[in-house]
Amino acid sequence: MTTMRAILMDEAGGPEVLRCGTTDVPITVNAEFLVKVVAAGVNPIDAKTRAGRGVTPAIASYPTVLGNDFSGVVLASPYEGHPIKVGDEVYGMTGFPRFGGSYAEVAAVSALSIARKPKSLSHVEAAGVPLAALTAWGMVVDVAKAHEGQRILIHAGAGGVGHFAVQFARFFGAYVVATGSTRNLGWLAELGAQETVDYTSERFEDVVDAVDVVIDLIGNVHDDTGTRSLGIVRHGGLIVNAPTGSWPTFLADATAAGLRATSYKVAPDGSTLAVISRLLESGDVRVFVDQVFELDGAPDAHRALETGHTRGKIVLKVSDY
Repeated sequence: MTTMRAILMDEAGGPEVLRCGTTDVPITVNAEFLVKVVAAGVNPIDAKTRAGRGVTPAIASYPTVLGNDFSGVVLASPYEGHPIKVGDEVYGMTGFPRFGGSYAEVAAVSALSIARKPKSLSHVEAAGVPLAALTAWGMVVDVAKAHEGQRILIHAGAGGVGHFAVQFARFFGAYVVATGSTRNLGWLAELGAQETVDYTSERFEDVVDAVDVVIDLIGNVHDDTGTRSLGIVRHGGLIVNAPTGSWPTFLADATAAGLRATSYKVAPDGSTLAVISRLLESGDVRVFVDQVFELDGAPDAHRALETGHTRGKIVLKVSDY
C-alpha cells in the first residue's frame, strides 16, 4: 500500500476547499507507528486552520491533510519489541501540522502520542476523545487542580472540550457550574454539573455566586463572555482560556482585575490519555458523539461544527474495520 484516500486541502478557505483525493502513505521514522485510521475527530482548530487561522502558518506545503484525533489499528510498530503490536487497536493524536493529519486512511504517529483504545468504545467514539479530553484534562486537572471545596465555572460545557471538563471537574470533587443552551441543561446535569446556566435567557454573572476558577472555552468571540467572567471570580482566582485568539487582551484584563490567568495549549500525551482511558473504561467519564460523517463528507462536518451548536463531538468515519 503506497497511496491512500485522504481529505486534501490545497489552500485556506471555506469548507469547499476540502476535497477527497489520493496521496502517498506517510513514511515512519524513529519511534513512530503507522496506523490504519478507522475514524477521525473533527475539532474547532481544524476549522480555524482550514479558514486560514489556527495553525495555518505552520503548514509547510500544500496539499495538506488536516486532523488531530484518530482511532484505528496498528499497521507497523516502531520496533519488534514494542508492547503495542501490529493489529492492536489504538487512539491518540497526530503531529499535525508538522506532519500529515488524521483525515486519511493511514497516519504516522509518535509513540509518545498514542494509547490503547478503550475496549468499551467503538472506533467512532474513541476518535472523539483525544484532543478534547486532553485539553479538558490539562485545563481542569493540571492547571486548575480541581479538588473538593473548589467552585469551577465551565463555559460551553456541552461542547467537545466542555463535556469532558464538566466530568473531570466533578470526578475530582469540585462544585461545577456550566453554561449551555436550553436543550443541553438537563444533559449537563447528568454529566455532573450541580448548577447550569442557560446563556440564551440568563446572564451568568447575575445568577452565579463567586467562583474560584473559570474554564473559558469561548473568550470574547460571543457576547464578551470572557470579559464578563472577570467579575465573578474571587480575588486571586484563576481563569484558564483555551480558544486561540478568542480574547486578545486576556492576560492584561485578568491581571488588572487581580486574577491569575493562563492560556492553554493541548499536549498530545499518550500517558495522560492512558489515564483517561481508565476513566472511560470504568464509566466514570463518557464521550458523546453528536454526528458522524463519511470521509468525503468532511466539508459538511466542518459546516456542522461551525454552527456552534454541536453537543459533544463530530467524527469522520474514515474506513471500515
